[in-house]
Amino acid sequence: MDSVDVELEQILGGIGPRLRALRLDRGLTLEALAVTCGISVSTLSRLESGKRRPTLDLLIPLAREHHVALDQLVAAPASGDPRVHLKPLRRAHGSTLVPLTQYPGRVQVFKQVLAPREPKLVTHDGYEWLYVLAGELRLMLGADEFVLRPGELAEFDTGEPHWFGPAGAGTVEILHLFGPRGDQAVVRARPAGAPPTR
Repeated sequence: MDSVDVELEQILGGIGPRLRALRLDRGLTLEALAVTCGISVSTLSRLESGKRRPTLDLLIPLAREHHVALDQLVAAPASGDPRVHLKPLRRAHGSTLVPLTQYPGRVQVFKQVLAPREPKLVTHDGYEWLYVLAGELRLMLGADEFVLRPGELAEFDTGEPHWFGPAGAGTVEILHLFGPRGDQAVVRARPAGAPPTR
């Protein structure tokens, strides 16, 4: 077996443990994951244990279900160099997303520059933390609305309807942390129009 084959086997061998870690971090059973991604329990079990060779038709729905990029499942973590090589992603309406974590883990971290856009409340599984670096962030959380300024933080369960974006006509720069689950929502921001606390 040549060095290319050895490297390929090492990469493929690392996929199962990553899949298992992602599932356990989200608190999912094999049965629950099977229902949401349409892959049988036995196939998922064999993938995680390394007894089934991973293929794109299996990995794509799993990456989508776990909210990670496909290359995060496939690529082996780089050794030696601890630096994260940032790859900004341009989004619609002039927004930019910079992933700060490379591989699946309990919490995913992003730096975002958000451009103005229409509010649209969404819900999904997970827990989010938003920290404002520059500009003003408008956060809609259920029936409440908040404005966060640089240095302020909000955290909330994403099962509650929410939306966030610039509070004005300019952009806002934030650190955005997303975790697979949370216990309860705690918002550390003042309502829109409220005077600053001293």
